[in-house]
Amino acid sequence: MGRLAALLLAAACLAPLSRAGAPYATDDPEPVDYRHFEIYVASLAEHTPGDTDGIATSFEINYGILPDTHLHIMVPLAFDAAAGEPARAGVGDTEIAVKRRLIDETETHPQVAVYPTVELPTGSSARGLGAGHTQVYLPLWMQKGFGKWTTYGGGGYWINPGAGNLNWVFVGWHLERQVLPNLSIGAEVYHEGSRSVGAAPDTRANLGLVWDLSESSHLLASAGPVVRGPAGYQVYLGWQFTQPTGK
Repeated sequence: MGRLAALLLAAACLAPLSRAGAPYATDDPEPVDYRHFEIYVASLAEHTPGDTDGIATSFEINYGILPDTHLHIMVPLAFDAAAGEPARAGVGDTEIAVKRRLIDETETHPQVAVYPTVELPTGSSARGLGAGHTQVYLPLWMQKGFGKWTTYGGGGYWINPGAGNLNWVFVGWHLERQVLPNLSIGAEVYHEGSRSVGAAPDTRANLGLVWDLSESSHLLASAGPVVRGPAGYQVYLGWQFTQPTGK
């Protein structure tokens, strides 16, 4: 727990204080309102024995380019700190995506969206800051609300080319509750398949919160362990700016 606390503090210092379902790995199907935008600034750290890596600071923007459709761009400053080696930092892989809601939520069925994503190899793979090749992610997400409770989840298929690499599957589900008018807490469980030959898949869990500081400013945080697979944990801390509806 001491190392987890240190990572949280480091993340807070590295960034002015990101959401895809942020602060969760599992995404939701809700696009940004038409002609509105939201901005995230965030840090993410993942620790396994002998290595800590992630995003020191990321800048992300989502913009509603059409009704029920938003464009997503994320540019990260990545880092890798392996035991016994100098820490490395630099531009990571750039993410571009389009979220399109296909079905609206009703009393009887959930809303559903697709969110095809391309990760461009702008980070240095030699320095451990990028994949070194273009990756494509093809997910499907769904969500349903029940009073103060909301649940969402789904998953998708990662196309991960290159020698020794494997295409892999992400599956996750999330449950959250609005405990105060300006505070929600949530939990998720998600599974990631093997990304390369010889690598083990893992299953992870997170607890998190979204704290609305104002109508447009929001604090996001989550943390949790690897529950099956190589030992480790992850920590996320971010700030979100949303354009108020009607403005």
